[in-house]
Amino acid sequence: MKKTVLMLMIVSALFLPLFAQGQSDAQESDPFSWIEDQMINGLPGVNPIEVTGNIVTAGSSTVFPLSERMAERFTEEGYNGTITVDSIGSGAGFERFTVAGETDISNASRPIKAKEIDQAKKIGRNPIEFKVGTDALAVTVSAENTFVKDVTMDELAMIFGSATYWSDVRSTWPRQQIQRFIPGTDSGTFDYFSEEVFDKDPAPMLNASNLQLSEDDNILVQGIEGSPYAIGYFGYAYYVENKDKLNVLAIEGVEANEDNVNAGLYPLARPLFLYSDATIMREKPQVAAFIGFYLAYVNEEVTRVGYFPADDAALAASKQGWLDAMEGLY
Repeated sequence: MKKTVLMLMIVSALFLPLFAQGQSDAQESDPFSWIEDQMINGLPGVNPIEVTGNIVTAGSSTVFPLSERMAERFTEEGYNGTITVDSIGSGAGFERFTVAGETDISNASRPIKAKEIDQAKKIGRNPIEFKVGTDALAVTVSAENTFVKDVTMDELAMIFGSATYWSDVRSTWPRQQIQRFIPGTDSGTFDYFSEEVFDKDPAPMLNASNLQLSEDDNILVQGIEGSPYAIGYFGYAYYVENKDKLNVLAIEGVEANEDNVNAGLYPLARPLFLYSDATIMREKPQVAAFIGFYLAYVNEEVTRVGYFPADDAALAASKQGWLDAMEGLY
């Protein structure tokens, strides 16, 4: 499990008392004083310096690098609280958000399920979906692997399922055992791959030989780079971060890149989400501030992290969801 805690520390003791008193007085009278008059990318501007109170997020390891970066930027621009970002998998993140009620925001690399919405309603939460980007799931091999460049969806099912040797998939490939490194079953990445490659039945993948599962994508990277006969999959950002050690495979002849993802050509492209709740956003203004900031500036950060922007219509719908949740407060 990866965890990031970001804190802004004001280092000037000379100015701290005056700053804190003024900020406290303003926020006691108006907890939404951080909302600015001007519009920024379709949303009311957020002034992070005016935001206090802690924020707790958890969920997808795929969304983790993006949320981590947005939390860093929020802090760099003046946020005066603590943001916790836990990487525990989409399923475990939804468990914390919809059952335990321990988090303010759930990060997810798959849409929330109907049963999870029902669970949330039992604790008084009505999840709001915010699409923040698109990921191209990367199927990777070691940089030492010289024989695999492109695979079909059917071959993926063999590689991660029934085949024992690489030569079982293509006769021209070596008779070496396939070593598999995949996300854990709490991961939205696991769910997505199971749905797309195995028609929602993960049994062949879980019953395959030479299999290692981990919720930590960095462990998967280490396993794959360690052998020319290893293969695995995870979010595209982790490939970008380790592209000197890994090769990414084309799927059905289509490379994973921004043009192919945006055109809907890459077979393993999937959305990235945040989930929260209007009551949380109203009772904890810092949560509303962070989500508004996130939506306003995500397209400036998403490609730097290694993902792709959400399409315009989806991002506009996310912003409208924020506006609806905050109606009457700005």
